[in-house]
Amino acid sequence: MRWASPGRVREPFGESLDEAAELIRTFDDEGPVQRGEYSRQPVTDDVVRLVDFYERATGTTASWSNEHFAELRTTSATLAIGSTRTVPLFAPGSARPADNHSVILEFLVDDVDSVHKNLTGFVEDFVNGPTTMPWGNRALLFRDPDGNLVNFFTPVTPAAIEKFAR
Repeated sequence: MRWASPGRVREPFGESLDEAAELIRTFDDEGPVQRGEYSRQPVTDDVVRLVDFYERATGTTASWSNEHFAELRTTSATLAIGSTRTVPLFAPGSARPADNHSVILEFLVDDVDSVHKNLTGFVEDFVNGPTTMPWGNRALLFRDPDGNLVNFFTPVTPAAIEKFAR
């Protein structure tokens, strides 16, 4: 298994999205969903602040489309950050900044304990320190400047390591 350099983000990852993608492939292998690529997009009143936060937290440089939209890309996913000014393009009032109470942005990292040390003094709101979860991941939960929950995790049990080696 190849891992990125210590303390750097390997890729954004969300188990529920992967499970959903697998279901889509199971029912319609010829469907419009592109394999291996997905995006999450928090909406914010301060794109620069949130992009700066995620660039520092992940070690990934953002690509800016314009002042209202930037993306942090990895080989398998994209974290897109959009301004509240983009919301009406989808549907007026469909998303509100700093109002997420149900989604956790997850990032698979090489060594969650090293990442925790690197983020201490930068992240203002750690929800919990590195903790080994019952499903085999060592997880670090914190909030970004808009209050979104972020989970950096490393698989540590043989079953979890095998699961994420795919």
